[in-house]
Amino acid sequence: MRHYPVFLDLQGRPVLVVGAGKVALRKAKGLIDAGALVTVVAPKSLPEFDDLPLRLLRRPFRPSDITGAVLVFAATDDRRVNHRIKLLAKVRGIWANIADSAAECDFIVPARVRRGDVHIAISTGGQSPRISAALRQKLDDLLS
Repeated sequence: MRHYPVFLDLQGRPVLVVGAGKVALRKAKGLIDAGALVTVVAPKSLPEFDDLPLRLLRRPFRPSDITGAVLVFAATDDRRVNHRIKLLAKVRGIWANIADSAAECDFIVPARVRRGDVHIAISTGGQSPRISAALRQKLDDLLS
C-alpha cells in the first residue's frame, strides 16, 4: 500500500485550488464542506463558482498564490502549469494534489460517503477511480 489513509481537519485553514473547471469545482465544494478557507485562481471559471463561499481570483496562476496554503490542488487543463505548481509546492513543503498526474500527487482524494458523523472513504490508490465511484454509489444507496 502506497498511501496512508487519514482524515484532515481543514477547518479555517487556507487551501489553494488552481483551475475553475468541473474537477476544480468538485474539489472546492469538498474543501468548503470540510471548513477550509478556499482560494481559487483561474483566468475563467464555471458560473457555479460565483455562488460558493470562497475567494475567486480571475487571473493566471502566480507562484506567490501558494504562499500560506496548507494544501494545493492543481486542476487546470494545462499540463505545464500543473507540473509547475507541483514543483513550487514541493520546494515550499506544501502537499499538492495534481489532477492530471497521479504520480505527482503527494496525496489522493478518495471517493467519499457522509451520513452525519459517519464518513466512509474509498480508494484504489488512484488506479481505478471508476471502481471507487461505483463503490461510493453503492454505499450511498445502502445508507440512504
